Amino acid sequence: MAVLAIARMGHPVLLQVAGDVADPTAPEIRRLIADMRETLDQSGGVGLAAPQVYVSARLFLYSVPESRSEGADDPALPVQVLINPRIEPADDEMLLRMEGCLSIPGLRGQVPRYRKIRYRGQDENGDIVQGVATGFRAHVMQHEMDHLDGILYPMRMTDLGRLGFDAEMMRYGARA
Repeated sequence: MAVLAIARMGHPVLLQVAGDVADPTAPEIRRLIADMRETLDQSGGVGLAAPQVYVSARLFLYSVPESRSEGADDPALPVQVLINPRIEPADDEMLLRMEGCLSIPGLRGQVPRYRKIRYRGQDENGDIVQGVATGFRAHVMQHEMDHLDGILYPMRMTDLGRLGFDAEMMRYGARA
């Protein structure tokens, strides 16, 4: 396995719609997922989409660390894989939450996201996975899905006055 390079803001692959994965069980997809797991682990992030590692494929990994779990409806989860995902709002309620991104290091911003979503896709074995996600899990899944559609979180922000440098936010006591 190898830790993959993470695409940085402005790289064309991050601004393009990723292509479907024809065979989730193909050897090259299994290798990609394994390498993405290692990269995610090394980065300390909670999600990683294929375009972030220079691959135009509709797949992402995500997790919910124990410290970010928001209760029984949003349990802690180890790294999950979602291939060819579809996500839709489960209701109209939206929340603002601070987000960061491995492709935009050192910045955080407050992003509106749906509180509750429905999702459907495939896992790394090609099996259908579907369900409803709320809280932190829903937020991370929407962030990663945006990567598959060529959208970076600042493009979703409604108030760029809520975008700042991590170091400055910590210096002045703003919550990340």
